[in-house]
Amino acid sequence: MKNIDAEKTERSILDRYHQKAQGSLQRHQQAKNNFPGGDTRSATYFNPFPLYMEKGKGSRLTDCDGNVYLDLLNNYSSLIHGHAQGDVLLQAQQQLERGSVFGAPSEEGIWHASHLSQRIPSLEWLRYCNSGTEATMFALRTARAFTGRDKIIKVDGGYHGTHDFVEVSVHAAFEKAEVSASRLNSRGVPACVLQNVLVAPFNDLAAMASVLAENEGQIAAIIVEPMLGAGGVVPAAENYLGGLRELADKYGALLIFDEVITFRLSSGGMQETENVKPDLTALGKIIGGGFAVGAFGGRREIMEVFNPENPDSISHSGTFNGNHVTMAAGLVTLELYDPAAVTRLNKMGERMRNGFSGAFTANGIKAQVTGIGSVIGVHWTDEKIVNGGDVVRGAKKSGNLSQLLHLELLNQGVFSSSRGMYILSTPMTEEDVDSAVDTFERTLKLLKPCVAEKAPHLL
Repeated sequence: MKNIDAEKTERSILDRYHQKAQGSLQRHQQAKNNFPGGDTRSATYFNPFPLYMEKGKGSRLTDCDGNVYLDLLNNYSSLIHGHAQGDVLLQAQQQLERGSVFGAPSEEGIWHASHLSQRIPSLEWLRYCNSGTEATMFALRTARAFTGRDKIIKVDGGYHGTHDFVEVSVHAAFEKAEVSASRLNSRGVPACVLQNVLVAPFNDLAAMASVLAENEGQIAAIIVEPMLGAGGVVPAAENYLGGLRELADKYGALLIFDEVITFRLSSGGMQETENVKPDLTALGKIIGGGFAVGAFGGRREIMEVFNPENPDSISHSGTFNGNHVTMAAGLVTLELYDPAAVTRLNKMGERMRNGFSGAFTANGIKAQVTGIGSVIGVHWTDEKIVNGGDVVRGAKKSGNLSQLLHLELLNQGVFSSSRGMYILSTPMTEEDVDSAVDTFERTLKLLKPCVAEKAPHLL
């Protein structure tokens, strides 16, 4: 029998969203004249239609209808200092007045690289590109060139961008028996990729050791996020990353850390926190100061494959690699994100994570909150989350509760990702955190009839 209260609640959420976002709806319909489905960036699309933002300042966003939101997305973690931070703006503006890019190297790039290498000792040499996707793509190419091997191993549910060699098992397996099976997740990726991309579940050293042993002498690299990001904000288990280091050394493979998201969690990234030194690191997001950026690097002997003074060096170019504006804005962003700022933001993240968890408890809902520091994940499941498959199974059993939570938070002025990821920025205050927690708790209370209908096992 249909739960009338749940039906009314869901309808109310959708109706109020339509009412407050008429301008966004109009723009979405207009965008369909130019983009397939009105969309040009999959991560920002959600049903029934996405919001169109007009401006941002600090921790606040304003949409085209004049609605103001606390930004708990921050462009999927790239805006560590929120929007339009004064020092970052000044550096970018001053560089723009001198010129944005010249088809020549920039001194700003030297300063930026020096700063990164001081924070991340494993970055002895590095190169710039324009996205995290490019960073992981070239890190893997580097590993294949250096080792002379073709195969790589990634984890089930790990996200490393959208190039062909990582569009494998991005959506974690629902069935536990399939977690070590390489699966294409996007049409258009050639099936031959599966011959050289192997998969193991996150936080499972025994499974990783098995894949390495079965393919001994063939693995160029293991690539892993030190904490699953898009796959569910799942932290690495104790000794997992250190165990990967040992396995990589044992089988002569390189270890690549994708720290595009996790670099924000410590002055030197998760490799500093866990005291594990990878051979190569991929970076992006916050290092560009709000501009498109990527970087990859590691040991000198490995990165030597790009040395143009060698006749057999790898060519790596890009129209905007290390461009002057990104380097200038990125450097001041990193300088402002000093150890004190990192500690403060991580503490606020813990405050929000504990607040969200307490809100579930207060409403009698058996769900959970994951993450580290300023990166938070919300999961509608009471089962232990160890890997991406656990996240997928929990989401499947909870119906559209995640989508309803997302829309109602938007109705109440909190902007976040539709997949349940919440990201903090330095302009936020403890009052902002507490306000977000209060809004979250009110939203859960409103959603209880929907929980009773869609996932009664969580009550």
